[in-house]
Amino acid sequence: MPLRLILTATFSVAVLAVFIGLGVWQLDRLQWKQDVLAKIDRRIAAPPVVLPDQPDPQRDQYLPVKLAGRIGAEKLRVLVSSRDAGAGYRLISPLVMVDGAVLVDRGFIPVAAPLPAAPPVDVTVLGNLHWPDDRNSATPDNQPADNMWFARDIDQMADALGTRPVLITARQITPSDPTITPMPVTSAGIPNDHLEYAMTWFLLAATWVVMTVFALWRMKRRTRDTRTPRND
Repeated sequence: MPLRLILTATFSVAVLAVFIGLGVWQLDRLQWKQDVLAKIDRRIAAPPVVLPDQPDPQRDQYLPVKLAGRIGAEKLRVLVSSRDAGAGYRLISPLVMVDGAVLVDRGFIPVAAPLPAAPPVDVTVLGNLHWPDDRNSATPDNQPADNMWFARDIDQMADALGTRPVLITARQITPSDPTITPMPVTSAGIPNDHLEYAMTWFLLAATWVVMTVFALWRMKRRTRDTRTPRND
């Protein structure tokens, strides 16, 4: 076999091994991510506890809590889009308790809907502590003066409503307000694209095999043609 064919085949096998290795690595990452999401789901659905004195973003992310208090009259609206209901707002209000106030994400209202009034009675909130990461490079700045919010910036919202910088995303508020649709915390919004990445690498590997076989065939044929004497 000519040296050129040997070098081409060796290089092709090395590249193929890289593609397959990256695909297998993405499958390992997929299993890891599925385990992480399963743990998050179990934590979200765990029995609720009392609100910690000093909630920690790392330790207490997704912690289910149950607390009671009075919904304050002030409210912030954070622009969002619901798959089923279209454009609307997350409604953020203070929950005033004996030992202070925290932020409560009460749920979704359509853009055209009026802002609902605060309940005239104490409520019980069942939800999860959350430190959302709503902002990316394309997210506009919040406009507190016009009550236009594009990201749930906890410190900024707490400053606007005079609460502790703690946010509970409600699963259920009792008594409920039928004009507000709860948007509880779930793991659905956490990216998990590892299967697509794995399939991409394996597809590249398959394509590389076809290209390599074709290239080797052409090289071998060209070598054979150059060695075959011509009959003039």
